[in-house]
Order: sequence, then C-alpha cells, then structure tokens
Amino acid sequence: MFLLGLLITLLALDALFLILIILIQKGKGSMGLGALGGSTQMLFGGSGGQDLFQKITWILGTIFMAGSLILSIMWSKSAGQSLQLASPMRPIAAQQQAPSPSQEQPAPTPMNK
Repeated sequence: MFLLGLLITLLALDALFLILIILIQKGKGSMGLGALGGSTQMLFGGSGGQDLFQKITWILGTIFMAGSLILSIMWSKSAGQSLQLASPMRPIAAQQQAPSPSQEQPAPTPMNK
C-alpha cells in the first residue's frame, strides 16, 4: 500500500509540472511566458531540434504515461488480492468429509421382550 501511495503522489507531482511546463511554452503565433528569458533556449543549434521546454514536456509526458500504466497494473493486482481475501469461505461442516460406509457403526438393535 505504501508503494501505491508513493506512486500516486509522484504521478500527481508529474502532472502538475507537466501543466506548468505546457503553460510556460509559447505558441506558434504569440509570445508566451517562455520568451521571458530573453533568447530562446535551443538544443542542437539554432536551426534544428526542439527547444528545452519541448524536451521537458516530452519527458514529463512519457513519465506520466508510464507511471499511469504501472499504477493501473499495481492497482488491479492489489484489488485482485483483496477480492481473494474477501471471498466467502466454505462452512466448516462442508469441509469435513462424510464417513464412508465401511467406517459406520451398525445401528443398535432393539431387544425383543
């Protein structure tokens, strides 16, 4: 259970960072908050590649999708275990075997008077 809580917390933080990074990026036709740094931050030179915010967005998005997949697998496994624990048990009488006919003792016969 601790691992599920930790993963949910990390996934929520990743989602918040992903939202912030997306809001900081500038759109194609307008200046966004990403242009506040003065010059654009380009990786692999000024002509090609993606800027730093796009790289971070792709990384955070990949982490979010992988974490969601792992969380769903872990959640389904823990739900399956809890269903096994909550399943009704057979009554004790049904678990005991009935005696075989060879083990039965003959019924007492009444005495003739």
